[in-house]
Amino acid sequence: MKYGYNDNTQISAHFNAAEFRCKCGKEHDFEISSELVEKLEKLRAALNCSSINVSSGYRCVTHDKNVGGSGTGQHTLGKAADICCYGQDGQPISSKVVCCKAQDIGFTGIANITAAYIYTHVDVREGSKWYGDEVHGNASVTDDFYKYFGGEDMKGIDVSAHNGNIDWNKVKADGIEFAILRAGFGRLEKQKDEKFEENYAGAKAAGIPVGAYWYSYAMDEDEARLEADVFLKVIKGKQFEFPVYFDLEESKQFDLGKEKVSAIMRAFLEKVEKAGYFVGLYGSASSLTTHTADDIKSHYTIWLAHWVDKTNYSGAYGIWQYSEKGKVDGVSGAVDLDICYKDFPTVIKSKGLNGYGKVPDPTPAPDETTAENQTAAVTVTIGKDTYSGTLTKV
Repeated sequence: MKYGYNDNTQISAHFNAAEFRCKCGKEHDFEISSELVEKLEKLRAALNCSSINVSSGYRCVTHDKNVGGSGTGQHTLGKAADICCYGQDGQPISSKVVCCKAQDIGFTGIANITAAYIYTHVDVREGSKWYGDEVHGNASVTDDFYKYFGGEDMKGIDVSAHNGNIDWNKVKADGIEFAILRAGFGRLEKQKDEKFEENYAGAKAAGIPVGAYWYSYAMDEDEARLEADVFLKVIKGKQFEFPVYFDLEESKQFDLGKEKVSAIMRAFLEKVEKAGYFVGLYGSASSLTTHTADDIKSHYTIWLAHWVDKTNYSGAYGIWQYSEKGKVDGVSGAVDLDICYKDFPTVIKSKGLNGYGKVPDPTPAPDETTAENQTAAVTVTIGKDTYSGTLTKV
């Protein structure tokens, strides 16, 4: 549907055309998808909203580029709206709730767009689906917002032998919900972290799900594969509810340049992934930006290290290590603190990765030793005569 800049047509029970016009300040025509409006009405009813504020609807190409868009997105087609939904108490409804409900209604493009989880992007794109969280980049982050937000804000720590003896029951009681354990470093099996076995057993006994990481010194692809081989030996026979990560952060490695560093990353990650593991990359905001190829960041889950109150890293990531000076009961001294934004345990177990085999078929195979399977009734016709009887397996 096309409208003139000054058109104030009431296009549905609760939405006026003027709410969707371009905010560039120039007086030009604009478009609004009728499907978009219909779904917004359904969303309003489903959330029992007192109102829905459209902060951005149609955008001309110039305005879309000025606000960070591509100039070809859903806003330029009149198929998208950035909204804030208000409850009957007059307060904004969390974008987490809005995203889930928008998914139920059938919006094909949905994303949280602010760190405060107040504003939500919705669109009715055709031929594809995008469920995003722009706080963590512009990539699609899930295929189910209920699972995605259900696993958000899990508090975790990552530890190594440097943290000494850990009382994992106290860690659990202090609210820690997962732990990433250093398995070791380098390319020799003797370089296994001396506390890895103890930390794995202690965390598991306390009911804390775990992941693991391997610290790299590799200077080329062959060395990275050797490190991967040792890592696989060290973690063999264990189960990890969280990803297993490659940790590359030595300055001499970064001196090799982005292309060679990325090749080292791929060599390790590909080998461990092929062995049946959900693999990720640990990196600082700086190294991920300057020394990591885009194909790696899009294919593998990222564990971001950025020790600030609010990260400005624009890429997608599943876990954020936000402090190296945390205090957790059961750990002596400072410990790294992490937040997880994804339900990794559900994904990993459902795919049978990280030591979790595929769930067996619940239908039992026939028992070939039963009497029922030892005999068979048969009827045979030979010429004009018919013969019947029972054959017994011998």
